[in-house]
Amino acid sequence: MKLDAISHRSRSAKIVATLGPASSDPATIRRLFDAGVDVFRLNFSHGTHEDHRARYDAIRQIEADVGRPVGILMDLQGPKLRLGRIAGGRMDLAIGQRLRLDLDPAVGEHGRVPLLHPEIFAALEPGHDLLIDDGKVRLRVIACGKDFAEVQALNAGVIADRKGVNVPGAILPLSPLTQKDREDLAFGLSLGIDWIALSFVQRPEDIAELKQLVGGRAWVMAKLEKPSAIESLEAIIAAADGVMVARGDLGVELPPEEVPVLQKRIVRTSREAGKPVIVATQMLESMISSPVPTRAEVSDVATAAYDGVDAVMLSAESASGNYPVEAVTMMDRILQATERDPLQRETMDAVHSRRYNDARDAISAAIRTVAETLPVAATVAYTSSGATALRVAHERPRAPILALTPVRATARRLSLVWGVHAIQAPDVENIEQLVENSTAAAHKNSFGTPGQALLIVAGTPFGVSGSTNLLRVAWIGDVPDVS
Repeated sequence: MKLDAISHRSRSAKIVATLGPASSDPATIRRLFDAGVDVFRLNFSHGTHEDHRARYDAIRQIEADVGRPVGILMDLQGPKLRLGRIAGGRMDLAIGQRLRLDLDPAVGEHGRVPLLHPEIFAALEPGHDLLIDDGKVRLRVIACGKDFAEVQALNAGVIADRKGVNVPGAILPLSPLTQKDREDLAFGLSLGIDWIALSFVQRPEDIAELKQLVGGRAWVMAKLEKPSAIESLEAIIAAADGVMVARGDLGVELPPEEVPVLQKRIVRTSREAGKPVIVATQMLESMISSPVPTRAEVSDVATAAYDGVDAVMLSAESASGNYPVEAVTMMDRILQATERDPLQRETMDAVHSRRYNDARDAISAAIRTVAETLPVAATVAYTSSGATALRVAHERPRAPILALTPVRATARRLSLVWGVHAIQAPDVENIEQLVENSTAAAHKNSFGTPGQALLIVAGTPFGVSGSTNLLRVAWIGDVPDVS
C-alpha cells in the first residue's frame, strides 16, 4: 500500500490512470488508488454515461473513506474523421495507385471512396498527405476541390470501412467539440468533474471555446496531438490550465523520431509557463499483456520524471489490460526510484518558470533563498483558486508542498500538480489564523515535527485569486488540532 497513515504520497510526480473494462468495479478502483493513482481518467471515447457515473461514484467514495482529495479527469472524444463505406468492407491499394475521395455517400468501389467531411476538402492542397488507419496507408493529394480529392498511394496497403483519417499538414476549419462532446461535457460537469481534456486542439481559440462552456466549473487541459498545434504552442499553453503530451496521434501524424523532440519542447514550454503537464500514451504498453514492462518503457517513465513533468499517465494498461494494478505499482516504483537520484533534481532544475517581475517572482525567489538557508519541513500554500499552490509547485521546491484551501474543488484539481498535497481547510481572516492553521495542519498530517520550520505562502487580502504576496516563516510547536 503506497499511502501512509496520513494519506499523502512519498513522491512528487503524480500518476493518472484510465478506468475501463478491466478496472471499473469499486474494489479494483480502490486497489489502483492504494497502488498509487492520484487522478483517475474517464475516457468518453468509450462507455456510457451510466458507466462513467458508476466510476465517478466509486472514486468519490474512496475520497470519503481516505479523507483526501482525489482528482477526476474527463477526456472528451473530439471530432473523429473516418472513411465511409466500401464495397466488400475493404479495398487493396498498390504503390502509386490513384484513388478519388469525395462527398458522395454511395458505397465506395472502382477507385472511389466516400469521405464525408467537407472540412477536410476545404483545407486540402496538392502535396498534402492523408493518413489512413493510424498511418498504415499514406495517400498524397494530387489534385483537389471543395468536394473531392485525387490521391495517390505512397505505400501498398488495405483501406477499410470507417477507418480513421488524419490530415497532418492542414488546420481543419472545424470546432473541436462535436455534439457528442457537448452532451458528454454537460454530463461531466453535472457530476462535478475536476479536469476536462480537449482532444485534437489546433489553435488557442479551441481552448477558449471550451472554457466558455465550462464557465470555471473545471480546469481545462489541452491535448497536444496534432502538428498544427505546435505552430501555436505558446498561445495554446497560455490559454489552457494544463497540457497533455498525447503521443498516440502525435506519433501517427509525425515521423516517430520527431515525437521525443516535441515532447521535450512541450514539457519545457509548459513548465516555463507554470502550467501542469502530463506525458501520456504507451508508457508501459507491454503491461497490457505482461506483468512486467520492458526496460525501454521503464526508461520512458523515468525520463519524464527527470524532466520534471507533473504527471505520467496510463491508458490501456489500466483500462483494458490484464495487469492494471501491477502497472500502477510499477509506475509508482519507477517514479520513487527516479526521484531518489540526485541527478533528477539537477536535470529538473534546468528549467524554471518564466519571470514576470512582480510580487509573485519576489516570493518565488524568497522561497528558494529561505529553503537553501533554513531546513524547511514543508511549504504551506494557502489558496482559494489554486494559483498560489501552482506558483509554488512550479518552482519545484525540495520540501513537500502542503496546499490548504477552503474550496473542495480546488483541492481536487491540485491533486494533479507536482509535489502538491492538497487538504480542504477552514478559511482564514488574518495572519494569526493563517499561521495557526498552517502549523496545525502540517503537524497533524505529519509534514513536520515540533521545532521544524515551515514556509507559509499566501495572498492578501485573503480569498482574492492571484494575489500571492506574503511569505512567512513559522515553526511547528505544540499546536491544537485544527480540522
